[in-house]
Amino acid sequence: MRSQKESFLDVKLRETIKSMGFSRRVAAMGELLSEDAEIQAVQEYANSVSIKRLGYNDHGPVHARTVALNGLVMMGLLKQAAIKTTLELEECGDFDDSVIAVLLAAFLHDFGMSVGRQDHELHSAYLARPIIDRLLLRVYPQDLPKRVILRSLSLEGISGHMGTRAIHSLEAGVIQIADGCDMTKGRARIPLALAGSPRVGDIHQYSANAIEEVRLLPGREKPIHIEVFMASEVGLFQVEEVLLGKISASAAKSQVELFAVVGGGAPKQYL
Repeated sequence: MRSQKESFLDVKLRETIKSMGFSRRVAAMGELLSEDAEIQAVQEYANSVSIKRLGYNDHGPVHARTVALNGLVMMGLLKQAAIKTTLELEECGDFDDSVIAVLLAAFLHDFGMSVGRQDHELHSAYLARPIIDRLLLRVYPQDLPKRVILRSLSLEGISGHMGTRAIHSLEAGVIQIADGCDMTKGRARIPLALAGSPRVGDIHQYSANAIEEVRLLPGREKPIHIEVFMASEVGLFQVEEVLLGKISASAAKSQVELFAVVGGGAPKQYL
């Protein structure tokens, strides 16, 4: 049974897809991803492993939906700025095809946490592939070449989301940043409540617990403006060691400006 937070995010995903004028194909894929029982089961177990076994923060259904929503907003901002995606530049697909690849990668990128933390992005890729094939067949039943292209693009986003492997498409770059932007205190609430003593992932938990809000807005100089609001300086770990690293490794870096605000202080610009 889905949590209230998951249901809220599902509604928000549908509203975002509609408000940004994405195609029926995008809406169809969003529904398939949100309602798929196998995806839900893998996400829930991955979250159990992450939190209960390893002591890390949320890597489950809520995180996946948050990354998907971040990705949709970022893609919408790129569209407003008339930025072409890699698929468009290579004449392999249109903008909405790129959005579908981002959605697939967002929902499936942490499947590998059901196996373990080390190389989880690679575990995610092979666990996600049959589901990607199954869902793409529903949305592109008569277009085998497009299914092959979007499968590969989605897998690039999944395997590259940690920022430790070189990625080259704008779409995969969006996934890196969308993942890094899920850093608010709600993501750390459960593991902090369960932790009886300091453990390996605690710095991520305590740092995330200081983050009040992450805003994705139209930029002043670049299409995507990211502003991170935090209650204390411990939140800077998330910005400097996680998000900034992912942006720096991202093929979408040139489209992003990044600011952090501690308490009521002046914004600190990183990019």
